[in-house]
Amino acid sequence: MTGSLGLMHIPVMRDAVLAGLAVKPDGCYLDGTFGRGGHARAILERLGPAGCLLLMDRDPQAIACAEREFAGDPRIRIRHANFSELGQWDAARAGLDGILLDLGVSSPQLDDARRGFSFQADAPLDMRMDPSTGASAAEFLAHADEREIADVLFRYGEERMSRRIARAIVARRTEAPIRGTRELAELVERTLGRRERNKHPATRTFQALRLKVNDELGSLERVLPAAAAALKPGGRLVVISFHSLEDRIVKHFIRGAMPAPVRRGLPPPEVAAPPLRAVGRKLVADSAEVARNPRARSAVLRVAEKPAERPT
Repeated sequence: MTGSLGLMHIPVMRDAVLAGLAVKPDGCYLDGTFGRGGHARAILERLGPAGCLLLMDRDPQAIACAEREFAGDPRIRIRHANFSELGQWDAARAGLDGILLDLGVSSPQLDDARRGFSFQADAPLDMRMDPSTGASAAEFLAHADEREIADVLFRYGEERMSRRIARAIVARRTEAPIRGTRELAELVERTLGRRERNKHPATRTFQALRLKVNDELGSLERVLPAAAAALKPGGRLVVISFHSLEDRIVKHFIRGAMPAPVRRGLPPPEVAAPPLRAVGRKLVADSAEVARNPRARSAVLRVAEKPAERPT
């Protein structure tokens, strides 16, 4: 989502985001993943008095940060919600010139050990972006059966040893529930051993659990059509993804659904035009940015535009 070095807050691919959004001084824009506001501040710098910036985040801490910093700015509207709910916000339905979605976990979430996203320090195994709702990762592991755990690790973490890890988790919880990040990381490491240099064996497991607990791919699948509907003709959607599962969903949506196979002798079905068209090719962070902010190394940015309405 974003990177941080020390106390600095570094928004990923800032200049590419601004170029992709093509910010107009009097336009209305939505940042669906406020985080700590790196991209929002950059957009706001380009807005004039008549401009509008809508801020969303599912994390209460992010919303508290937005309210402290921006609540007095008449151009700003703030909403605590998952970005997949943007279609339920009247301010967004009024028509947007641009939408930014910076996917994944934010630096403040990752760097705060108490949130349970990382195994670098011991903490409760939580991983919820909104701690006020839903089941934590620990609760999921305590109640899911072995097959469901294995499916989650394979689907969301692309973990080839998912069944072995699931079996070890279920065996372990017969003695006591798995409650901590370090406990889970050490269990996975003992189960798999060290397979890859410079990559902890629990990395894929933690990614999978985070995606599951927060329904991140489901939220992305729901927000894309809502975003396309909320954009004005000529409005831009900019999405930053951090792994192939996310980027694949974004790419396929922009390209439009593939038509169904045609049976011999039947006319081909009508295919609706995609709601958006790609603007340029996907972009990645350059070496200079990755050197400044290592978390940008896996970022992929895609830009799409809503076509102008054709006269009937």
